Amino acid sequence: MTVSTAMTINSTVRLSRDQVSCDLNGEAAILNLKTGKYYGLDPVGATVWKLMEQPCTIESIREAMRQRYDVDAERCQSDLLELLEKLSAKGLIEVTG
Repeated sequence: MTVSTAMTINSTVRLSRDQVSCDLNGEAAILNLKTGKYYGLDPVGATVWKLMEQPCTIESIREAMRQRYDVDAERCQSDLLELLEKLSAKGLIEVTG
């Protein structure tokens, strides 16, 4: 059972142990091993995914994304939290703190 934690900018995220993923020409293909469902991420989402290979804070992901892309901090954080909420709901990442 996965414990649901309210996500904040200070939360730590990491890839779930119950998934496998690979790079597909800059995009990510992810298989949830518990459900057998596949998911895909576009190049921006795949960049976020790669950053979570090691546990890290959402804030550190936001800052890395802001360095890569010309995006407003608020918009970046909003979009990032939305993506991470979806990945968490699908059991693809773990959130602590």
